[in-house]
Amino acid sequence: QAQLVESGGGLVQAGGSLRLSCAASGRIFIINDMGWYRQAPGKERELVATITSGHSTNYADSVKGRFTISRDNAKNTVHLQMNTLKPEDTAVYYCNADIRGYSGGIRGYWGQGTQVTVSS
Repeated sequence: QAQLVESGGGLVQAGGSLRLSCAASGRIFIINDMGWYRQAPGKERELVATITSGHSTNYADSVKGRFTISRDNAKNTVHLQMNTLKPEDTAVYYCNADIRGYSGGIRGYWGQGTQVTVSS
């Protein structure tokens, strides 16, 4: 089993910045793709950004040029630098990781979520 723990959410004014972090721990052999998703009230969970173990990235159109995803494979962490935040970025942000355990199977894990609120 593995666990993902997020940190870094909070309240910020429009135009401000926040940095989210997520640390994976537990019985981890290797982590494949990692990513961030978000869910606003009354809406479905949506992809924000993903990053492969080789550091290839993918972003939702709504955050391109404002958000940057990065990871540290040695520390099993993934980060999301969010700049020029807008009120529509307000959501609960979830970390996701595809983790291969020592038994050989790959499983998707989710963090508990961290609230990001952007005031206008």
